[in-house]
Amino acid sequence: MDLLGSIMSSMEKPPSLTEKEKMIIKKRKEDIERRQAAEKERLRKFKEDIEEKIKTHFDNPLNTSLKFAPLDHIYRSIIHEVAEAHGFLTYAFGTDGIDRYVRVYRKENAPCEDELAARRRGEPWNEQIKQMLIEKREREKLAKQEEVKRKPEKFVPNSNYKDKYAHLIGHDAALKAARKTETNKSYGFVPSENKKDVRSIEQTMADLRAKRLKTNHETQIAQTTPPADKK
Repeated sequence: MDLLGSIMSSMEKPPSLTEKEKMIIKKRKEDIERRQAAEKERLRKFKEDIEEKIKTHFDNPLNTSLKFAPLDHIYRSIIHEVAEAHGFLTYAFGTDGIDRYVRVYRKENAPCEDELAARRRGEPWNEQIKQMLIEKREREKLAKQEEVKRKPEKFVPNSNYKDKYAHLIGHDAALKAARKTETNKSYGFVPSENKKDVRSIEQTMADLRAKRLKTNHETQIAQTTPPADKK
């Protein structure tokens, strides 16, 4: 006998279950299976009832939607599954765990965004409310159009006022008066063209030399001329 076998043989075997304990375990297992089978049958029956209810309700062409009572998630999922399998639209509204319910619609009578928004807010909705909302928006549209009409249009004169005085000041004078001036921080509003030195470099240098010579000549004359006698 190897080491593992000797260890296993030396260990105490777990106590065997009594017949009573075996019966309790068996009964518990059967009870769980029975509850599961009952729940499965209940869901199957619920699905059949939903199918029959949807079919019966929408056999009437005047019925465009069907509201179900608030239910748990598993039952709501069955309604969604059955309705969509038969070509209907489904939407859930309300708060989960409190009053969440499913509403089924014909595809050709799908709810508008206004209805979905109202139901999500928990507000009532019917054809009367829908018509009132349509009329309100139509009134708002007309009011906006009237407001646009009341706004004053931009005034466009029949003639140019400058033409009226052209015979007095002349076209050239008017153009010169309208010439754009540029702002200069040192000299104020002076046309930029008036401030440009149009002389060439050679002419500028020659003017500077002539000015310097003139200044030197005037200085020499002032130094050689005797001062006038004072009386």
